Amino acid sequence: MKDAAHYLTGIKSAAPSNRLAIAEQHRLSTLALVRSVNPLLAKLQPYPFEKLRQLFAGVTVNPEYAPISLGMGEPKHPTPAFIEQALVDNIHGLASYPTTIGSEALRTAIAGWLERRYGIPKLNPATQILPVNGSREALFALAQTVIDPAAGSLVISPNPFYQIYEGAAYLAGAEPYFVNSDPARNFGCDYDSVPTSVWEKVKLLFLCSPGNPTGAVLSLTDWEHLFALSERYDFVIAADECYSEIYHGDTPPLGALQAAHMLGLSTIERPYARLVVFSSLSKRSNVPGMRSGFVAGDAEVLKKFLLYRTYHGGAMSPAVQAASVAAWNDETHVEENRAKYRAKFDAITPLLQSVMDVQLPDAGFYLWADVSRTGLSDTEFAQRLYAEYNVTVLPGSYLARDAHGINPGRNRIRMALVAETAEGLEAALRIVKFCQQLSASALTH
Repeated sequence: MKDAAHYLTGIKSAAPSNRLAIAEQHRLSTLALVRSVNPLLAKLQPYPFEKLRQLFAGVTVNPEYAPISLGMGEPKHPTPAFIEQALVDNIHGLASYPTTIGSEALRTAIAGWLERRYGIPKLNPATQILPVNGSREALFALAQTVIDPAAGSLVISPNPFYQIYEGAAYLAGAEPYFVNSDPARNFGCDYDSVPTSVWEKVKLLFLCSPGNPTGAVLSLTDWEHLFALSERYDFVIAADECYSEIYHGDTPPLGALQAAHMLGLSTIERPYARLVVFSSLSKRSNVPGMRSGFVAGDAEVLKKFLLYRTYHGGAMSPAVQAASVAAWNDETHVEENRAKYRAKFDAITPLLQSVMDVQLPDAGFYLWADVSRTGLSDTEFAQRLYAEYNVTVLPGSYLARDAHGINPGRNRIRMALVAETAEGLEAALRIVKFCQQLSASALTH
Protein backbone atom coordinates (compact mmCIF):
# COMPACT_ATOMS: atom_id res chain seq x y z
CA MET A 1 0.00 0.00 0.00
CA LYS A 2 2.87 2.38 0.80
CA ASP A 3 4.46 1.64 -2.60
CA ALA A 4 1.15 2.32 -4.36
CA ALA A 5 0.65 5.59 -2.47
CA HIS A 6 4.21 6.65 -3.22
CA TYR A 7 3.67 5.88 -6.90
CA LEU A 8 0.43 7.88 -7.07
CA THR A 9 2.00 10.83 -5.28
CA GLY A 10 5.02 10.74 -7.56
CA ILE A 11 3.10 10.53 -10.79
CA LYS A 12 0.73 13.36 -9.79
CA SER A 13 3.59 15.70 -8.91
CA ALA A 14 5.74 14.81 -11.92
CA ALA A 15 5.90 16.85 -15.03
CA PRO A 16 3.69 15.44 -17.81
CA SER A 17 6.78 14.56 -19.84
CA ASN A 18 8.09 12.33 -17.00
CA ARG A 19 4.87 10.52 -16.11
CA LEU A 20 5.23 7.86 -18.80
CA ALA A 21 8.73 6.98 -17.57
CA ILE A 22 7.53 6.77 -13.95
CA ALA A 23 4.64 4.52 -14.96
CA GLU A 24 6.98 2.22 -16.89
CA GLN A 25 9.38 2.04 -13.96
CA HIS A 26 6.49 1.12 -11.65
CA ARG A 27 5.31 -1.56 -14.09
CA LEU A 28 8.76 -3.15 -14.26
CA SER A 29 9.19 -3.15 -10.48
CA THR A 30 5.75 -4.72 -10.04
CA LEU A 31 6.59 -7.37 -12.63
CA ALA A 32 9.85 -8.15 -10.82
CA LEU A 33 7.93 -8.55 -7.56
CA VAL A 34 5.47 -10.96 -9.16
CA ARG A 35 8.32 -13.01 -10.62
CA SER A 36 9.95 -13.26 -7.18
CA VAL A 37 6.89 -15.04 -5.72
CA ASN A 38 6.72 -18.84 -5.73
CA PRO A 39 4.80 -19.58 -8.96
CA LEU A 40 3.25 -22.68 -7.39
CA LEU A 41 1.11 -20.40 -5.21
CA ALA A 42 -0.90 -19.58 -8.33
CA LYS A 43 -2.23 -23.15 -8.32
CA LEU A 44 -3.94 -22.73 -4.95
CA GLN A 45 -7.67 -22.08 -4.93
CA PRO A 46 -9.30 -19.81 -2.37
CA TYR A 47 -9.97 -21.74 0.84
CA PRO A 48 -13.60 -22.94 1.19
CA PHE A 49 -14.39 -20.34 3.83
CA GLU A 50 -13.12 -17.57 1.55
CA LYS A 51 -15.44 -18.89 -1.17
CA LEU A 52 -18.24 -18.88 1.39
CA ARG A 53 -17.45 -15.29 2.34
CA GLN A 54 -17.68 -14.31 -1.31
CA LEU A 55 -20.96 -16.23 -1.69
CA PHE A 56 -22.46 -14.32 1.24
CA ALA A 57 -21.08 -10.92 0.20
CA GLY A 58 -23.90 -8.44 -0.22
CA VAL A 59 -26.54 -10.80 1.18
CA THR A 60 -29.09 -9.15 3.46
CA VAL A 61 -29.72 -11.44 6.43
CA ASN A 62 -33.13 -11.79 8.07
CA PRO A 63 -32.77 -9.79 11.31
CA GLU A 64 -35.34 -11.94 13.12
CA TYR A 65 -32.78 -14.71 13.64
CA ALA A 66 -29.56 -14.81 15.62
CA PRO A 67 -26.63 -16.27 13.68
CA ILE A 68 -25.84 -19.98 13.95
CA SER A 69 -22.85 -21.43 12.14
CA LEU A 70 -22.59 -25.07 11.11
CA GLY A 71 -19.91 -24.15 8.60
CA MET A 72 -16.55 -24.51 10.31
CA GLY A 73 -15.44 -27.71 12.00
CA GLU A 74 -14.20 -25.94 15.12
CA PRO A 75 -15.07 -27.73 18.39
CA LYS A 76 -17.24 -25.62 20.68
CA HIS A 77 -17.43 -27.86 23.74
CA PRO A 78 -15.54 -26.43 26.73
CA THR A 79 -11.87 -27.23 27.13
CA PRO A 80 -11.41 -29.56 30.13
CA ALA A 81 -10.29 -27.62 33.20
CA PHE A 82 -7.42 -30.00 33.95
CA ILE A 83 -5.84 -29.26 30.55
CA GLU A 84 -6.10 -25.53 31.12
CA GLN A 85 -4.55 -25.97 34.56
CA ALA A 86 -1.69 -28.02 33.12
CA LEU A 87 -0.91 -25.14 30.77
CA VAL A 88 -0.86 -22.69 33.67
CA ASP A 89 1.24 -24.96 35.87
CA ASN A 90 3.86 -25.32 33.15
CA ILE A 91 3.97 -21.76 31.87
CA HIS A 92 7.56 -21.52 33.14
CA GLY A 93 8.47 -23.71 30.16
CA LEU A 94 8.23 -20.63 27.96
CA ALA A 95 11.68 -19.65 29.22
CA SER A 96 13.31 -22.46 27.22
CA TYR A 97 13.57 -23.29 23.53
CA PRO A 98 11.71 -26.52 22.75
CA THR A 99 13.30 -29.38 20.83
CA THR A 100 11.79 -30.50 17.54
CA ILE A 101 11.59 -34.10 18.68
CA GLY A 102 9.58 -33.10 21.75
CA SER A 103 9.87 -34.23 25.34
CA GLU A 104 10.32 -37.86 26.25
CA ALA A 105 7.30 -37.55 28.55
CA LEU A 106 5.04 -36.51 25.67
CA ARG A 107 6.29 -39.16 23.26
CA THR A 108 5.87 -41.81 25.96
CA ALA A 109 2.33 -40.62 26.71
CA ILE A 110 1.44 -40.81 23.01
CA ALA A 111 2.93 -44.30 22.73
CA GLY A 112 0.87 -45.40 25.72
CA TRP A 113 -2.32 -43.97 24.25
CA LEU A 114 -1.76 -45.69 20.91
CA GLU A 115 -1.14 -49.00 22.68
CA ARG A 116 -4.33 -48.68 24.77
CA ARG A 117 -6.53 -47.32 22.00
CA TYR A 118 -5.56 -49.66 19.17
CA GLY A 119 -4.16 -52.72 20.92
CA ILE A 120 -0.84 -52.49 19.09
CA PRO A 121 2.64 -53.21 20.45
CA LYS A 122 4.06 -50.12 22.11
CA LEU A 123 5.84 -47.93 19.58
CA ASN A 124 9.38 -46.76 20.19
CA PRO A 125 8.93 -43.19 21.50
CA ALA A 126 12.39 -42.23 20.24
CA THR A 127 12.00 -43.31 16.61
CA GLN A 128 8.34 -43.94 15.77
CA ILE A 129 6.59 -40.90 17.27
CA LEU A 130 7.00 -37.18 16.58
CA PRO A 131 4.91 -34.46 18.28
CA VAL A 132 3.60 -31.76 15.93
CA ASN A 133 1.73 -28.48 16.18
CA GLY A 134 -1.58 -29.97 15.10
CA SER A 135 -2.16 -32.34 12.22
CA ARG A 136 -2.71 -29.58 9.65
CA GLU A 137 0.85 -28.26 9.51
CA ALA A 138 2.28 -31.76 9.76
CA LEU A 139 0.23 -33.06 6.83
CA PHE A 140 1.50 -30.16 4.77
CA ALA A 141 5.11 -30.63 5.87
CA LEU A 142 5.17 -34.35 5.15
CA ALA A 143 4.67 -33.70 1.44
CA GLN A 144 7.74 -31.47 1.43
CA THR A 145 9.68 -34.36 2.99
CA VAL A 146 8.76 -37.28 0.75
CA ILE A 147 8.24 -35.70 -2.68
CA ASP A 148 10.94 -35.05 -5.27
CA PRO A 149 9.66 -31.95 -7.14
CA ALA A 150 11.71 -32.84 -10.21
CA ALA A 151 10.25 -36.30 -10.65
CA GLY A 152 6.78 -35.52 -12.02
CA SER A 153 5.27 -36.94 -8.84
CA LEU A 154 1.58 -37.47 -8.16
CA VAL A 155 -0.25 -37.30 -4.83
CA ILE A 156 -3.48 -39.24 -4.48
CA SER A 157 -6.28 -37.61 -2.50
CA PRO A 158 -9.88 -38.55 -1.80
CA ASN A 159 -12.48 -36.23 -3.30
CA PRO A 160 -14.01 -34.39 -1.40
CA PHE A 161 -11.05 -33.78 0.84
CA TYR A 162 -9.36 -31.72 3.52
CA GLN A 163 -7.99 -28.82 1.49
CA ILE A 164 -4.47 -29.09 2.90
CA TYR A 165 -3.91 -32.25 0.84
CA GLU A 166 -4.14 -30.35 -2.43
CA GLY A 167 -2.07 -27.41 -1.24
CA ALA A 168 0.62 -29.70 0.15
CA ALA A 169 0.85 -31.53 -3.17
CA TYR A 170 1.12 -28.39 -5.28
CA LEU A 171 3.64 -26.61 -3.09
CA ALA A 172 5.83 -29.73 -2.94
CA GLY A 173 6.03 -29.61 -6.74
CA ALA A 174 3.63 -32.51 -7.34
CA GLU A 175 0.18 -32.77 -8.89
CA PRO A 176 -2.87 -34.08 -7.04
CA TYR A 177 -4.84 -36.99 -8.49
CA PHE A 178 -8.35 -37.19 -7.08
CA VAL A 179 -10.27 -40.40 -6.42
CA ASN A 180 -13.96 -39.65 -6.04
CA SER A 181 -15.90 -40.87 -3.03
CA ASP A 182 -18.86 -43.04 -3.97
CA PRO A 183 -22.14 -42.93 -2.04
CA ALA A 184 -22.80 -46.50 -3.19
CA ARG A 185 -19.63 -47.57 -1.34
CA ASN A 186 -20.52 -45.72 1.86
CA PHE A 187 -18.49 -42.82 0.46
CA GLY A 188 -15.42 -45.00 0.05
CA CYS A 189 -12.98 -44.54 -2.84
CA ASP A 190 -12.52 -47.04 -5.65
CA TYR A 191 -8.74 -47.25 -5.82
CA ASP A 192 -9.03 -50.00 -8.44
CA SER A 193 -10.18 -47.28 -10.84
CA VAL A 194 -6.74 -45.64 -10.70
CA PRO A 195 -4.68 -46.57 -13.79
CA THR A 196 -1.32 -48.28 -13.42
CA SER A 197 0.30 -45.34 -15.21
CA VAL A 198 -0.85 -43.13 -12.33
CA TRP A 199 0.23 -45.48 -9.55
CA GLU A 200 3.73 -45.59 -11.05
CA LYS A 201 4.08 -41.84 -10.41
CA VAL A 202 2.49 -41.72 -6.95
CA LYS A 203 4.79 -40.75 -4.08
CA LEU A 204 2.19 -39.97 -1.43
CA LEU A 205 -1.40 -40.99 -0.73
CA PHE A 206 -3.50 -38.89 1.62
CA LEU A 207 -6.57 -40.38 3.20
CA CYS A 208 -8.85 -39.41 6.05
CA SER A 209 -10.53 -42.08 8.17
CA PRO A 210 -12.97 -41.19 9.64
CA GLY A 211 -13.49 -39.00 6.63
CA ASN A 212 -13.98 -35.27 6.33
CA PRO A 213 -16.71 -34.52 5.31
CA THR A 214 -18.25 -37.97 4.84
CA GLY A 215 -17.50 -39.63 8.17
CA ALA A 216 -16.66 -42.89 6.36
CA VAL A 217 -14.27 -45.34 8.04
CA LEU A 218 -11.95 -47.65 6.11
CA SER A 219 -12.36 -51.39 6.68
CA LEU A 220 -9.58 -53.92 7.24
CA THR A 221 -10.05 -55.05 3.64
CA ASP A 222 -9.60 -51.46 2.46
CA TRP A 223 -6.38 -51.15 4.42
CA GLU A 224 -5.04 -54.46 3.18
CA HIS A 225 -5.56 -53.32 -0.41
CA LEU A 226 -3.86 -49.97 0.20
CA PHE A 227 -0.90 -51.55 1.98
CA ALA A 228 -0.42 -53.89 -0.99
CA LEU A 229 -0.51 -50.95 -3.42
CA SER A 230 1.96 -49.01 -1.27
CA GLU A 231 4.38 -51.93 -1.29
CA ARG A 232 4.00 -52.53 -5.02
CA TYR A 233 4.46 -48.91 -6.08
CA ASP A 234 6.61 -47.67 -3.17
CA PHE A 235 4.60 -44.67 -1.98
CA VAL A 236 3.93 -43.32 1.52
CA ILE A 237 0.45 -43.49 3.04
CA ALA A 238 -0.47 -40.47 5.18
CA ALA A 239 -3.45 -41.50 7.30
CA ASP A 240 -5.30 -38.51 8.77
CA GLU A 241 -7.14 -39.77 11.88
CA CYS A 242 -8.01 -36.56 13.71
CA TYR A 243 -11.71 -37.57 14.01
CA SER A 244 -11.00 -41.04 15.40
CA GLU A 245 -12.40 -40.39 18.89
CA ILE A 246 -15.80 -39.06 17.85
CA TYR A 247 -17.95 -42.02 16.87
CA HIS A 248 -21.59 -42.89 17.31
CA GLY A 249 -21.72 -46.63 17.91
CA ASP A 250 -20.05 -48.85 20.47
CA THR A 251 -17.10 -49.87 18.28
CA PRO A 252 -14.31 -47.33 17.79
CA PRO A 253 -13.09 -46.76 14.23
CA LEU A 254 -10.33 -49.01 12.97
CA GLY A 255 -7.00 -47.18 12.82
CA ALA A 256 -4.24 -47.53 10.25
CA LEU A 257 -1.61 -48.75 12.73
CA GLN A 258 -4.18 -51.14 14.15
CA ALA A 259 -4.97 -52.51 10.70
CA ALA A 260 -1.27 -52.89 9.91
CA HIS A 261 -0.75 -54.79 13.17
CA MET A 262 -3.71 -57.08 12.45
CA LEU A 263 -2.20 -57.83 9.03
CA GLY A 264 1.20 -58.66 10.48
CA LEU A 265 2.95 -55.46 9.41
CA SER A 266 4.01 -54.34 12.89
CA THR A 267 6.56 -57.12 13.36
CA ILE A 268 8.26 -57.19 9.97
CA GLU A 269 11.86 -56.02 9.46
CA ARG A 270 10.61 -52.50 8.71
CA PRO A 271 7.52 -52.12 10.95
CA TYR A 272 4.65 -50.09 9.46
CA ALA A 273 6.63 -49.63 6.26
CA ARG A 274 5.65 -46.49 4.30
CA LEU A 275 2.80 -45.74 6.75
CA VAL A 276 2.52 -42.63 8.92
CA VAL A 277 -0.53 -41.70 10.98
CA PHE A 278 -1.59 -38.20 12.01
CA SER A 279 -3.67 -37.51 15.10
CA SER A 280 -4.60 -34.44 17.09
CA LEU A 281 -6.03 -33.29 20.41
CA SER A 282 -8.16 -30.56 18.78
CA LYS A 283 -11.33 -32.62 18.31
CA ARG A 284 -10.61 -35.33 20.89
CA SER A 285 -10.01 -32.92 23.77
CA ASN A 286 -11.61 -29.65 22.59
CA VAL A 287 -8.33 -27.72 22.38
CA PRO A 288 -8.17 -26.47 18.76
CA GLY A 289 -6.21 -23.41 19.86
CA MET A 290 -3.52 -25.44 21.59
CA ARG A 291 -2.23 -26.88 18.29
CA SER A 292 -1.07 -30.27 19.49
CA GLY A 293 -0.89 -33.59 17.68
CA PHE A 294 1.52 -36.26 16.58
CA VAL A 295 2.79 -38.30 13.66
CA ALA A 296 3.54 -41.99 14.24
CA GLY A 297 4.57 -45.02 12.22
CA ASP A 298 7.45 -45.90 9.93
CA ALA A 299 10.72 -44.93 11.66
CA GLU A 300 12.51 -44.47 8.33
CA VAL A 301 9.99 -41.89 7.14
CA LEU A 302 9.94 -40.16 10.53
CA LYS A 303 13.73 -39.87 10.58
CA LYS A 304 13.58 -37.85 7.36
CA PHE A 305 10.55 -35.94 8.61
CA LEU A 306 12.42 -34.95 11.78
CA LEU A 307 15.32 -33.68 9.66
CA TYR A 308 12.95 -31.53 7.60
CA ARG A 309 11.19 -30.20 10.70
CA THR A 310 14.48 -29.34 12.38
CA TYR A 311 15.06 -26.78 9.62
CA HIS A 312 11.39 -25.90 9.27
CA GLY A 313 11.14 -24.88 12.92
CA GLY A 314 8.17 -27.04 13.86
CA ALA A 315 8.78 -27.37 17.62
CA MET A 316 5.93 -27.45 20.15
CA SER A 317 5.85 -25.10 23.14
CA PRO A 318 6.99 -26.82 26.38
CA ALA A 319 3.83 -25.66 28.15
CA VAL A 320 1.68 -27.16 25.40
CA GLN A 321 3.68 -30.37 25.59
CA ALA A 322 3.01 -30.68 29.32
CA ALA A 323 -0.71 -30.05 28.85
CA SER A 324 -0.73 -32.59 26.02
CA VAL A 325 0.72 -35.26 28.30
CA ALA A 326 -2.20 -34.70 30.67
CA ALA A 327 -4.71 -34.89 27.81
CA TRP A 328 -3.35 -38.09 26.23
CA ASN A 329 -3.28 -39.80 29.62
CA ASP A 330 -6.97 -39.16 30.36
CA GLU A 331 -9.97 -40.84 28.72
CA THR A 332 -12.80 -39.65 30.96
CA HIS A 333 -13.10 -36.28 29.24
CA VAL A 334 -13.00 -38.01 25.83
CA GLU A 335 -15.90 -40.28 26.77
CA GLU A 336 -17.90 -37.30 28.03
CA ASN A 337 -17.18 -35.41 24.82
CA ARG A 338 -18.24 -38.38 22.70
CA ALA A 339 -21.50 -38.69 24.66
CA LYS A 340 -22.32 -35.05 23.90
CA TYR A 341 -21.85 -35.61 20.18
CA ARG A 342 -23.95 -38.78 20.26
CA ALA A 343 -26.79 -36.90 21.95
CA LYS A 344 -26.64 -34.16 19.31
CA PHE A 345 -26.59 -36.52 16.37
CA ASP A 346 -29.41 -38.61 17.84
CA ALA A 347 -31.56 -35.50 18.27
CA ILE A 348 -30.72 -33.63 15.07
CA THR A 349 -30.30 -36.30 12.40
CA PRO A 350 -33.95 -37.51 12.41
CA LEU A 351 -35.19 -33.93 12.09
CA LEU A 352 -33.08 -33.29 9.02
CA GLN A 353 -33.93 -36.68 7.50
CA SER A 354 -37.52 -35.47 7.19
CA VAL A 355 -36.49 -32.90 4.56
CA MET A 356 -33.22 -34.08 2.98
CA ASP A 357 -31.18 -37.18 2.27
CA VAL A 358 -28.75 -37.52 5.15
CA GLN A 359 -27.47 -40.45 7.19
CA LEU A 360 -25.77 -40.83 10.54
CA PRO A 361 -22.05 -41.07 9.68
CA ASP A 362 -19.73 -43.79 10.92
CA ALA A 363 -17.79 -41.19 12.89
CA GLY A 364 -16.77 -37.54 13.00
CA PHE A 365 -18.91 -34.50 13.75
CA TYR A 366 -20.22 -33.69 10.26
CA LEU A 367 -23.47 -34.43 8.49
CA TRP A 368 -22.96 -34.80 4.73
CA ALA A 369 -26.38 -34.14 3.26
CA ASP A 370 -27.77 -34.34 -0.26
CA VAL A 371 -30.06 -31.35 -0.88
CA SER A 372 -31.04 -32.29 -4.44
CA ARG A 373 -34.69 -32.80 -3.57
CA THR A 374 -35.01 -29.14 -2.55
CA GLY A 375 -34.46 -28.13 -6.17
CA LEU A 376 -31.52 -25.92 -5.22
CA SER A 377 -27.83 -26.40 -5.85
CA ASP A 378 -25.54 -26.61 -2.83
CA THR A 379 -24.44 -22.99 -3.24
CA GLU A 380 -27.99 -21.72 -3.74
CA PHE A 381 -29.14 -23.67 -0.70
CA ALA A 382 -26.36 -22.26 1.48
CA GLN A 383 -26.89 -18.69 0.30
CA ARG A 384 -30.66 -18.67 0.74
CA LEU A 385 -30.54 -20.46 4.10
CA TYR A 386 -28.09 -17.83 5.31
CA ALA A 387 -30.20 -14.96 4.00
CA GLU A 388 -33.57 -16.22 5.23
CA TYR A 389 -32.69 -18.02 8.47
CA ASN A 390 -29.15 -16.86 9.37
CA VAL A 391 -27.77 -20.41 9.45
CA THR A 392 -24.39 -21.07 7.84
CA VAL A 393 -23.61 -24.38 6.14
CA LEU A 394 -20.78 -25.18 3.75
CA PRO A 395 -21.52 -26.04 0.09
CA GLY A 396 -20.15 -29.47 -0.69
CA SER A 397 -18.73 -28.41 -4.04
CA TYR A 398 -16.32 -26.12 -2.17
CA LEU A 399 -14.75 -29.20 -0.55
CA ALA A 400 -14.23 -31.12 -3.79
CA ARG A 401 -12.86 -30.69 -7.30
CA ASP A 402 -14.22 -31.62 -10.71
CA ALA A 403 -12.61 -34.99 -11.40
CA HIS A 404 -13.45 -37.77 -13.84
CA GLY A 405 -16.50 -35.90 -15.08
CA ILE A 406 -18.12 -34.98 -11.75
CA ASN A 407 -17.76 -32.94 -8.60
CA PRO A 408 -18.75 -35.41 -5.85
CA GLY A 409 -19.58 -32.56 -3.48
CA ARG A 410 -22.08 -30.92 -5.81
CA ASN A 411 -25.63 -30.69 -4.43
CA ARG A 412 -24.39 -31.65 -0.97
CA ILE A 413 -23.81 -29.55 2.13
CA ARG A 414 -21.58 -30.12 5.13
CA MET A 415 -22.99 -29.34 8.55
CA ALA A 416 -20.61 -29.31 11.52
CA LEU A 417 -22.51 -30.22 14.69
CA VAL A 418 -19.95 -28.59 16.93
CA ALA A 419 -22.10 -26.21 19.00
CA GLU A 420 -24.03 -27.23 22.10
CA THR A 421 -27.17 -29.32 21.57
CA ALA A 422 -29.69 -26.50 22.02
CA GLU A 423 -28.06 -24.36 19.35
CA GLY A 424 -27.72 -27.32 17.01
CA LEU A 425 -31.39 -28.17 17.44
CA GLU A 426 -32.39 -24.58 16.74
CA ALA A 427 -30.34 -24.66 13.54
CA ALA A 428 -31.95 -27.95 12.50
CA LEU A 429 -35.45 -26.59 13.10
CA ARG A 430 -34.68 -23.56 10.94
CA ILE A 431 -33.33 -25.80 8.18
CA VAL A 432 -36.46 -27.96 8.33
CA LYS A 433 -38.64 -24.85 8.11
CA PHE A 434 -36.60 -23.57 5.18
CA CYS A 435 -36.90 -26.87 3.29
CA GLN A 436 -40.63 -27.09 3.97
CA GLN A 437 -40.98 -23.56 2.65
CA LEU A 438 -39.15 -24.58 -0.53
CA SER A 439 -41.38 -27.62 -0.93
CA ALA A 440 -44.55 -25.59 -0.48
CA SER A 441 -43.33 -23.03 -2.98
CA ALA A 442 -42.61 -25.76 -5.53
CA LEU A 443 -46.15 -27.13 -5.18
CA THR A 444 -47.69 -23.75 -5.94
CA HIS A 445 -45.76 -23.32 -9.21
